Amino acid sequence: MTAMTPTLAFWSDDEPLECVSFLPEAPNTVTFTFQAPSGALFRFKPGQFVTLELPVPGGPLHRTYTISSSPSRPTSLTVTVKAQDGSLGTRWMLDHLRPGVRLKAIGPTGQFSFMNHPAEKYLFISAGSGITPMVSMTTYMYDAGREPDIVFINCARLPSEIIFRQRMEMMASRLPGIELAWVVDKADPYRPWTGYRGPFNQLLLGLAAPDYLDREVFCCGPEPFMTAVREALQGLGYDMDRYHQESFSAPVGETGEYDEGVTLDEEAKAEVTFALSGKTVECSETETLLSVARQAGLAIPSGCTFGVCGTCKVKKTEGQVHMVHNGGITDEDIEDGYILACCSNPIGKVAIEA
Repeated sequence: MTAMTPTLAFWSDDEPLECVSFLPEAPNTVTFTFQAPSGALFRFKPGQFVTLELPVPGGPLHRTYTISSSPSRPTSLTVTVKAQDGSLGTRWMLDHLRPGVRLKAIGPTGQFSFMNHPAEKYLFISAGSGITPMVSMTTYMYDAGREPDIVFINCARLPSEIIFRQRMEMMASRLPGIELAWVVDKADPYRPWTGYRGPFNQLLLGLAAPDYLDREVFCCGPEPFMTAVREALQGLGYDMDRYHQESFSAPVGETGEYDEGVTLDEEAKAEVTFALSGKTVECSETETLLSVARQAGLAIPSGCTFGVCGTCKVKKTEGQVHMVHNGGITDEDIEDGYILACCSNPIGKVAIEA
């Protein structure tokens, strides 16, 4: 092994990430560790994510993953991925991503962090690979040396599928302020299980965190799971202004942030100029800049395609757009002229740096 000397500089996504190791965590679940080839350190908020450009057959594919490591351990960055049925990008990572491979990455970004919502007590609720931001945030508080007040609930199908179980139990054994509650659907064959069993509901919430009303709640997992958590909390009178969730699926029942009074006309024509490539394309106002770019044969990196991940952020140099996003871009970026191509519709003549 060649030791890398850290440099007193921070990594930016102008530099690729180099895979240095991988560790199987659970069935179809692997943690990949990356370092900056320059030796730069990593700076981010625990709970944020990066978007990786994966060289799958047929062209690059962009996939967004939460960082599972903590910025308190800045010499490396890890993502922990779980391959679902039919997954393309994550399956490629499990089969082909090995030490020495370098990937282009975008980020870190995202607003899902306890740092944005300081509180005396926290309740972290997750299922499956949704545990990754919770581990990053808990590790950060553990490394700080002060005793936190965290109730950490994670749900899995089987005990053997609980990701980071040993790591979390080690931290909880050394800090009384970290209280764990593992919840499974059923036990593994021939291995006794003494923890919670069954679906997440109000009864389980009351048993695992009796003082849930006093806690800031962070939730991450599959959409049906997060829906069940929200409904349980709402039914118990929880202040939902103190509830925060992370999801890379389309938000349910939300239309994002937008300018009221703007109506797009399918018959109205628009014109988009891609400044770097020199192409100009006519389109309708109802088409997104991302779809117009693809029609023109231009590859703007994109991930979620509904304004959450921020992968498709580009600079607008001229004109007006109607942008409906779901938190994937900051107010500061918007003030600086940036937009999200996946959820921006051109109005009249528009020019972007692409």
